[in-house]
Amino acid sequence: MALKQLKPLSYSRTMAYSEAQGGVPCGFIRQNSGNSISLDFEPNTEYQFVEQLEERYKCAFCHSVLHNPHQTGCGHRFCHHCILSLRELNAVPICPVDKEIIKSQEDHLQQCLFQTVQCSNENCREPVLRKELKEHLSLYCQFREEKCFYCKKDVMVINLQNHEENLCPEYPISCPNKCLQIIPRTEVDKHLVVCPEAEQDCPFKHYGCTVKDKRGNLKEHEHSALRDHMLLVLEKNFQLEEQISDLYKSLEQKESKIQQLAETVKKLEKDFKQFAQLFGKNGNLLSNIQVLACHIDKSAWLEAQVRHLLQTANQQQNKLDLQPLVEAIDTVKQKITLLETNDQRLIVLEGQTNKHDAHINIHKAQLNKNEERFKLLEGACYNGKLIWKVTDYKMKKREAVDGHTVSIFSQPFYTSRCGYRLCARAYLNGDGSGKGTHLSLYFVVMRGEFDSLLQWPFRQRVTLVLLDQSSKKNHIVETFKADPNSSSFKRPDGEMNIASGCPRFVAHSTLENAKNTYIKDDTLFLKVAVDLSDLEDL
Repeated sequence: MALKQLKPLSYSRTMAYSEAQGGVPCGFIRQNSGNSISLDFEPNTEYQFVEQLEERYKCAFCHSVLHNPHQTGCGHRFCHHCILSLRELNAVPICPVDKEIIKSQEDHLQQCLFQTVQCSNENCREPVLRKELKEHLSLYCQFREEKCFYCKKDVMVINLQNHEENLCPEYPISCPNKCLQIIPRTEVDKHLVVCPEAEQDCPFKHYGCTVKDKRGNLKEHEHSALRDHMLLVLEKNFQLEEQISDLYKSLEQKESKIQQLAETVKKLEKDFKQFAQLFGKNGNLLSNIQVLACHIDKSAWLEAQVRHLLQTANQQQNKLDLQPLVEAIDTVKQKITLLETNDQRLIVLEGQTNKHDAHINIHKAQLNKNEERFKLLEGACYNGKLIWKVTDYKMKKREAVDGHTVSIFSQPFYTSRCGYRLCARAYLNGDGSGKGTHLSLYFVVMRGEFDSLLQWPFRQRVTLVLLDQSSKKNHIVETFKADPNSSSFKRPDGEMNIASGCPRFVAHSTLENAKNTYIKDDTLFLKVAVDLSDLEDL
């Protein structure tokens, strides 16, 4: 048990005097008196008290009045010199009253409730009494953590006000537009989308209206400026009509250009045929070169023979007539020169032919590109409807069965001039659950020039139709509404989204049945229609 030193004892309503001091009273104290005097008695001195001394003022060892009193952990009081005596008697001092071990003052301080200790929170430097530490940690320490009332996150008290006013995502704040609504900080952006006090462009801005007003006032503006808006729309339509007229003129010019290119191609093809005929007359270039090499070899041999004959002639000039032989040699030399000339002509002609081939390929590629583009322009629809003519059905289906071309795409069509860009995709031999048994038909959202102005995801109702080519009009129809949660109807990141539609659109047994007229002259017609009733027109 710990030992602690007591303050000098105060004795109330007791007066003592020492015989050594001649019986003179040494002090008098009234209980609760502000002028009380503390007594510290000398050791080995006899004192007599007017009243009987209470036990609490006596040493538990010497039973005399306490001198320099100390109290043990078990609650008993001893004179200081008595404590020392107990230590001398035993290595481990024992309280004579209850036999408890008397511990030193240092051990007591480790648990003394009145000891000053440091707060255990990391940044707190405030000293507190050990008995008040728990209360300090739970109620007063500025570095303790408490849950934010709004977001329930643990925050240090010293930072709590700043957290709530500047950081807390759930802290209620006033609308920046001063619409009198109080909203959590995280929902400010969402609120601004519908806030009646937020400024917004007029819906007819695209047509030229420059008004920008609070969202709540725009409805009134739309009603009051209805006539002006209609005039702007008419003017915009007039501009579009002019653009369409210019486009048609451009198409006519391009058609004229294509006609000129076609004539150029025909001329080049005629020249090419002439070159081919020339090659036919002169033979294959490699063959001619080989023949020429053979002639050169023969010429060299003949020249050697001539030299030999000349030597012989010089020796026998008078015996032989060499004129016919010389003439024969000249003839051979002329033929060799002619062959060399033809060889050079063949090389030049080959170079010219290669150049013409390159030009022809360039013109053909340009013609194919222009033809494809004009087909798209001619077949493009801007009313949300597509009529797709699929020709050569048997051949295309066979290519699908063989795995060469498993699917085909229609030309693009649009919901309006500035609307969604769309197309259809067909698997003539089926896809997924319809593979080998059905024609599969899908709807595809493509990337367009005006996607940034449109609403996403695409939400319209789509109808897929196989048209009956007889008067019965027994069409096959499938309708679905675009799922806004599907990636097929989000704004396209690439050229087109994943197709969505009917893998079992129509069975081959129905489509190809001779009693039906879905296929006529090896051609079928597919229709795709988009419901535009609730679609905003730019």
